[in-house]
Amino acid sequence: MVKEERLAQEFMELVRIDSLTFQERQMADTLRQKLEAMGLSVYEDDAGSKIGGNAGNLLCTVKGNKKAPAVLLMAHMDTVVPGKGKKPVVSGDVIKTDGTTVLGGDDVAGIACILEAIRVIKENNLEHGDIQIAFTVAEEGGLWGAKHLDYNKIYAKYGIVLDEGGPIGTAAIKAPSQNKIDVVVKGKASHAGVSPEKGISAIQIAAEAISGMKLGRIDEETTANIGIISGGQATNIICDRVEIKAEARSRDQAKLEAQTRHMKECFEKAAAKFGGQVEFVSENAYPAFNIDEEDEIIKVLETAAQKAGIRLNLEATGGGSDTNIVNQKGIKAVNISVGMDKVHSVEEQISIKDMASATRFLVEIITSIDR
Repeated sequence: MVKEERLAQEFMELVRIDSLTFQERQMADTLRQKLEAMGLSVYEDDAGSKIGGNAGNLLCTVKGNKKAPAVLLMAHMDTVVPGKGKKPVVSGDVIKTDGTTVLGGDDVAGIACILEAIRVIKENNLEHGDIQIAFTVAEEGGLWGAKHLDYNKIYAKYGIVLDEGGPIGTAAIKAPSQNKIDVVVKGKASHAGVSPEKGISAIQIAAEAISGMKLGRIDEETTANIGIISGGQATNIICDRVEIKAEARSRDQAKLEAQTRHMKECFEKAAAKFGGQVEFVSENAYPAFNIDEEDEIIKVLETAAQKAGIRLNLEATGGGSDTNIVNQKGIKAVNISVGMDKVHSVEEQISIKDMASATRFLVEIITSIDR
């Protein structure tokens, strides 16, 4: 039923479109045309104007032909950098980047699988409940599209987000909450050669704090990272200001709060030791989600996997996705693999057969929902 050549050609057409975060206009227009060509009415919300982008989220509904709960299918339209001028290269069954940009399979693969699944369902007159589709903007770096999606238009009971890697059949049912952390360390400027003792080095304070900090893998549920450090003007000036961007994640809220407090205390103790100051701001970027393995959506996945002849692999992930936001809105959602590999790198690639298998799995998910 799935037409691999059609799927591959559409994927390559879409990845050639420049669609960086906040710059998804061309992708949105192309997808609107494709959905309308299927006879669907497309609605674009005002997320773009709210977040400083040039396009909003696209939403549409495929009306069902049987009585069953509605399902939301979701993928994001934006890609990371370097993502301009992408040129997909086909090597046997694999579509890869030419080595100068990302491929953009994250998340064009999810979009392509959704489009192909809808075509398969229509062409074969398969029975299904209502299918709602949301193609979101600005997922990368903030889940901004999902956060500003017009949920008044969404009535689905279940959500299937297609934005995961790993073998086909992988479904992320647990994911962490993330705290975004911004720190400003303040010292005192002075001539580094003439009067260094009159200065207070913000770099030294930051180094002291970070060297005593628990980072990386804290435990199986918790991670933390210092991502960006900037500061200083010249080698002959004691640095009086350092700005740091960091994060902490955990699937356990108490652990997330404890890790964040630990990081703050490290900065405060270091600042006190050297006579500097620190401003520490933590903001929750997205909530955790945890789907019980006895939940109805897992039973749907088990049935669909059996029909599709694939092995279902339920996993806990360390990454965030639109799935976090959808679950927060009360829709039971999981994130399933479309086979993306080496994403966010110039070595990104994807197997055509994997995308086809993901599409078959998706079709079985949609048609297996009956309660």
